[in-house]
Amino acid sequence: MNAKEAVAARIIELCKERGIAINALANEAGVSPSTVYSILNTKSKNPGIVTIKQVCDGLDVSLRTFFESPLFDGLEQEIK
Repeated sequence: MNAKEAVAARIIELCKERGIAINALANEAGVSPSTVYSILNTKSKNPGIVTIKQVCDGLDVSLRTFFESPLFDGLEQEIK
């Protein structure tokens, strides 16, 4: 798993935990649904930290909490 896939998986995980749909998350985060969906699929190769922070705000979690997940342990090297 790479970092982009881990970010997408974490967003999905947190949405499921909170019972929030992707469109509702986008609304809460103040971003367009297409922005969130682009993070969740292959369109966005490198979601920016500001966008991730907005998503965290929509999920009512801190960046620290977002990244404190086993999903981010042992990620493959991005630069080869």
